[in-house]
Order: sequence, then C-alpha cells, then structure tokens
Amino acid sequence: MRHEIFYDVTLFSDLDIYLFKEGSHSKLYNHLGSHFYRREGVSGVYFALWAPNAQGVFVRGDFNEYSTISHPLQKRLDDSGIWEGFIEGVIEGTTYKYHLVSEHENANQDKIDPYAFYAEVAPSSASRVWSLDNYKWDDASWMKSRHKNNSHKAPISIYEVHLGSWRRKVEENGRFLTYLESANELATYLKEMNFTHVELMPITEFPFEGSWGYQVTGYFAPTARYGTPQEFMSFINTMHENGIGVILDWVPSHFVTDGHGLMNYDGSCLYEHKDPQKGYHPQWKSAIFNYDRNEVRAFLISSALFWLEKYHLDGIRVDGVASMLYLNYAREEGEWTPNEDGSNVNRGAVKFLKQLNTTAYEAFNDILMIAEESTNYSMVTGTVADGGLGFGYKWNMGWMHDILKYTKFDPFVRQHHHSDLTFSFVYMYHENYMLPLSHDEVVHMKGSLINKMPGDYEKKFANLRALFALMIAHPGKKLLFMGGEFGQFAEWNYEQSLDWHLLQYPHHKGIQNTVKTLNKLYQDEPALHRNDVEKEGFEWIDENDASANVISFIRKGAKNQKSIIVVCNFSDKEHVGYPIGVPSKAVYEEIFNSNDEIFGGSCTKSTEPIQSVVSMQHGRKNMLEITLSPLSVVYLKKIR
Repeated sequence: MRHEIFYDVTLFSDLDIYLFKEGSHSKLYNHLGSHFYRREGVSGVYFALWAPNAQGVFVRGDFNEYSTISHPLQKRLDDSGIWEGFIEGVIEGTTYKYHLVSEHENANQDKIDPYAFYAEVAPSSASRVWSLDNYKWDDASWMKSRHKNNSHKAPISIYEVHLGSWRRKVEENGRFLTYLESANELATYLKEMNFTHVELMPITEFPFEGSWGYQVTGYFAPTARYGTPQEFMSFINTMHENGIGVILDWVPSHFVTDGHGLMNYDGSCLYEHKDPQKGYHPQWKSAIFNYDRNEVRAFLISSALFWLEKYHLDGIRVDGVASMLYLNYAREEGEWTPNEDGSNVNRGAVKFLKQLNTTAYEAFNDILMIAEESTNYSMVTGTVADGGLGFGYKWNMGWMHDILKYTKFDPFVRQHHHSDLTFSFVYMYHENYMLPLSHDEVVHMKGSLINKMPGDYEKKFANLRALFALMIAHPGKKLLFMGGEFGQFAEWNYEQSLDWHLLQYPHHKGIQNTVKTLNKLYQDEPALHRNDVEKEGFEWIDENDASANVISFIRKGAKNQKSIIVVCNFSDKEHVGYPIGVPSKAVYEEIFNSNDEIFGGSCTKSTEPIQSVVSMQHGRKNMLEITLSPLSVVYLKKIR
C-alpha cells in the first residue's frame, strides 16, 4: 500500500502557535505528536514535531520499512520550529521514530516522538500511533464527588505502589501483573486495608527497569510493560469504582540521557539547559529541563494536564522538587553558577512550578498537587498570589527523618533524643503536610521499616505498631510504601514480588491488622483528619516527659465532634497509674491500643470506662489515671 504524504493539513491555529511560543499552552498533546485524521475522505495520520534546529525531519516506521528519506515532514513557515505532515494509510499500532538531520554535533539521529501516547515494550524504543478516544469511562459518580475525597478536611491515607513488584505471577516465571490484573487485585486489597488513595511510582514510559520509572522517556505514554493505554485507563476506572483515588508520581525534575530520548533532541540542547552546570544532574547522571525556555514549560505543563484530563488522575506527586529549586543541588563549590545577586534559587524552576500549579488547579480544582520537597524552602504550599509555589501538600521529610531516627534508638536511651520525637510538632502547620514512609526509606541498605526497629522479634513489631499509631494521630495526611503494612523484613527489591507469604505468621498478620484498623479509625473519627492542616486540630497535654519516653496530646475536629486523646509510650516499661490531664470532667473509653493482642501485642484493650477525677494535672483541673503497656500508643475518646 502506498503511503503518500501531504502538507495541506495542520492542527495548529495562530493562537496555538502564540501560546506555544509564550509557554502557556497547556494542551499541546492535542496538536503535537501523531493524530488520526481524515483528509478529503482519506484516513491517515497527522504528524507534528517541535525541532527548530533540525535541517530535515523524516517519519520512518514499519509502514515504510523504516526508510529515512521517503516521508519528510515540512517546516512551518512561521518561526515556531514545528515540522508537520499528513501520511495517508497509516494505521493504529504503527511503530515509528523521527529521523532528524542537523548540522549540529549530535546530528542525524533517530528519536522517539516526545508526545507519543504509546510505545513499544522496553528495551525496544519506537513510538506507536495510538488513539485514546475509544475508551468508555464509568467513573462519573467518583468524579462528581472527588472534591470531597481530596479535600483538606478529608482523611487521605495513601498506599505507595510499584506496579512491577507489588505482586507477580510466581507460577509464570515471576512475570509482571498487567494493568488489568493488578487493577482488580489491588483495588480489593486497598478497600480491605481502608486506604483512600493509591500512589503509583512512575508509569510514564522509561527504558531502564532499575530506575523504577524515574528516568523517563515518554511523558505522555503509560509504560507498555503492563499493557495498553486503554488498559491503564481501565485500571484507574476500577480504582474509582471502588472508591480509591489515583495519584501519579511524575518526574519533571530530570530525564534520561538515552540516545533515543529527549537529550540533544534536534542535535541541540532543546529540552535540557545548554550549560552543564544547569543542564546535567551529577547525582542522578541525567539531564535537567531548561525551565527558562517557554516551549519546555509548555511541554511539561501539557504532560501534567494530559494525565489529569485523559486518564482522570486524581493527583500528581511532583518528584525531586528540591533538586529543581536550587542551582547548587548536589553540586560542590565551583560546580554551579549563582544568580547575579549571588543567590542559589533556580528562578526558572520557580516560575515553572507556580505556572504548573496555577494551571492544574484552574483546570481541575478538585485534585491533589503534592511536592516531594526536602528543604526549608518557604511557602511550598502557599498560594501563588501570596508568593508561594501553589502546591496542595508537601511531603514532611523532616518528620520522617526525625521519627525514624528516634525509633531506631533503644528505648533505654530515647529519653536523650526526645526532641526527635517532638520537634515535628513545632512546625507541623507551617505547610500543608503529608507524612511519608516511602520507598526511599527501604532501599539502598537502609533496611526495611521493621528492621529499623530495635530490640528482639517481639519488640520490633511493638515498635512498628506504635510508629504507625503515632503517624495516624500526628497532624498531616499519610503515605505508606507497600510491604511496610505487614512488616516485610527484606528491603524492597523491584525485581520480585513482595513477601506475601509472611502473612501466614501472626506478628506480620498483626501489623497488617494494625494498619487496617488505624486507617478505619482515621476515616471514622473526624478528630483524626478534619483539621490535619489547621491549628485548631491539635493541643498538647504533655510533650516534656522525656524520662518516661511518653508524649500525650489531643486531636480535635469541629466543635460538635468528639476529640481523641492520644498517649504514646515509647519506653519498654509499663507505666501504671499514669496521670493525664483532660479538658473536662468526663468518662472515656479506650478505642485503640497498639499493644492489643489482636495486633500481636501483649495486652487486651481495656473495655472498662475510665472516669476522670478532679485533680490538677498538666494545667487542667481534671485527670485520668491509666496503665500504659510497653511500646504502645493508646487512643481515648469521651463517651459521656
């Protein structure tokens, strides 16, 4: 079959070109890339590529035996740098690359389509012609009520997942689950465990499995490892039908340097910064986007909007924000160039992040925009109008580092490190925080969560249960990486399934039951979630009892909602008759005890009502006397 090429087709208006050059076009995926089109009754594909420094661009694919000369694109007569053309007879599934001819040093290359919707399965690397228009969504109910599930007032407990290693088909040589297979199994598990959202480590197309998806080539294509784009849509649809929100881990901070990718795209530094002190990441051995270039910002913002619009995603977690914000990130003196005033802030990245969040929230005001940001950069979640970056949430890396440092200490010496337990409460409302125990904490010889805990077998589990109970009670939304919820002993290995067989052992089953129960309490008790990012949600009872390794506080919802008293005993000693000052004369019940035998602990949750007595304690006129079992966290609720 002949595949003639024509140049009398364009999907660009003058306004599209203007917005593209200005850097404010947020839907370039409707114009650049490959799109099915009918020209005078003839079906084919319109191809469009931004390559301003190329001298020639040719589409080569399995439709023309990968010829480098038979199907050239034509450069637009304006100064947009866009090449385009219509090729008749090209069908869905066709593989193709662009052959770019250039006078630059990195000339005459075969490159992927940066805007392709689908690709070959790695290690093959060609793009595929694909339509996204033939999927029928069935999640209208979820989308209509999504604003409630993503609200700052809502309980948000996220399960972080690497799709390639959550579960595998052991009986089939350990192969990946497909999008369709993992959808049903994962949705069932998430509902059982009472998680509200799932966060997927990057599924944007990537060449190297060992990068976990963080070295991206395809910013508009879900990886073909697990199935087709429509099957990924079905994955999300299944989550929504089961009341689970889906968050995508998205990587605009750097990109892979593989030859078929974005680096030196048209022979020049097109997407990356030309200056290696700004365009190359020495720690990750990857390229850094040139955020000062309008077309690059439009590319990235279009990618974010693409996933939110076409795939109904409920949120985006932006990876590596700290690396974007600072010119000297991971660089020694002399390896970076400061701003004219000597400062180290990457102003182009700041402009991009503000534009990203403004555009995303204007288009979808019911989503989550989350920053992985590990420094004290101010107002990450502040509004853009007030000078902030405009994110909805920021990962609280300080809490994560401090609490893991504290819990690693033997209880005998924890009294000397009490500030590691309490310091996060000082700044907990400076930003809208999310508390992460993510994949980064259980790789590279850091040890699994359970193996970070001190003591013998029993104490390791008791410590971890107490940590999870503190996490749920601490202000801020929650995130837990897969495997932590049942105390996997081994570090995470992306090449194999989680150790699900451990659930045959009571203590691992007990940890899983702890997380399941805590997630349910977090959802059911407004005091534990309603004011996660509001100062009204917290009140200290006593933060200073370092000698006993005990802290106590109150979580509060609205005025008409019952508060929860939280008492944390991080010593390995029982405290009998421990005094707790309470707001008023009342009767309380114990609604949770992390050391309950149903979780694998050593005590039975008290069912007896606890009557306060009139006695000054912690500056209050009434008090309770309770028994705190070793390494335990207790929740108390007023019943009358």
